[in-house]
Amino acid sequence: MRKYIAICVAAIVAAAIMIFRQTGDAPAVYRTASGVVWHTTYNITYESSRDLGDSIIAVTGGIDMSASMFNPRSVLSRINNNSSNCADSMVAKLLQRSQEINRETGGAFDPTIAPVMRLWRTQDTVATLPDEAAIDSVMQFVGMDKVRLANGNQVIKSDSRLQLDFNAIAKGLGCDEVGRMLKRNGVTNYLVEIGGEITASGVNERGLPWHVSIDLPIESNDTVVHSSALVLQLDKGGIATSGNYRNYKIVDGRKVAHIIDPRTGHTAISNLLSATVIATDCMNADAYATALMVMGLDRARKFADDRNDLSVVLIYADADDRLQVWRSPGVAKYEQKR
Repeated sequence: MRKYIAICVAAIVAAAIMIFRQTGDAPAVYRTASGVVWHTTYNITYESSRDLGDSIIAVTGGIDMSASMFNPRSVLSRINNNSSNCADSMVAKLLQRSQEINRETGGAFDPTIAPVMRLWRTQDTVATLPDEAAIDSVMQFVGMDKVRLANGNQVIKSDSRLQLDFNAIAKGLGCDEVGRMLKRNGVTNYLVEIGGEITASGVNERGLPWHVSIDLPIESNDTVVHSSALVLQLDKGGIATSGNYRNYKIVDGRKVAHIIDPRTGHTAISNLLSATVIATDCMNADAYATALMVMGLDRARKFADDRNDLSVVLIYADADDRLQVWRSPGVAKYEQKR
């Protein structure tokens, strides 16, 4: 019996040593993961001793089942089509933060714009603009004051036709959620990019803060040539850019962007071509960048100057159609020195 026990103990010890050698001694290397999610692409770089690709897919898939308006089985879709009014923790978080940002921005950020966006997209396919009557018909059930969260998870709508579109904030949250998953797995150095929105932590493979280029768009023979306006260095937090610089028109000889203002349902003509926001996380950066584009150049500048928690880069066309870059004071600490 003693001999049998000794053999068992020896086998257990040998197995433990083998497992330790396979996991504990594995070197941490920089890995990459890329793919398609929510009708856009993602590219992720992280330092780890393990391949976390499956976990990345699990996180993005979970967000798709929660907050995607394009997934008919998602929690958000069921709320939009009134088959349910129960929010999960993610939809509840997006709704609560959206209500706060809506108030802070004077209505410039508003996820209830979904019916208006659908109207304009429909008109784009037939090359006409929606008339006043069509806009009024959908604006009557647009507004964050028409929806609230009760008892922690019940979405109460004053009009059943109201629908929520979290596209302008959910990608940012997706970046943050992937980052949180990486941290739970012991990863401290990573860059998560989903559809151009970014969450970063730590350093890159060269031991330097992650470098993020902000494009200065230049026209050339009906194409867009990307030239870097500035390069930002980031070792924590999120960066998001909202812009219409690939979808602008010439009005009275000037380059202007066309965006939908959720307060009016109409396009807002602006010479502001892109807004980049650096914040403590990407969810907030994503939402604020969208709101700044709706505000237009002057209001966006004023809003950025009044916020010590946000760093903002605005790219706009001046009176002579020259591209200009405006930076809020907080950008200086992130900007790469040339």
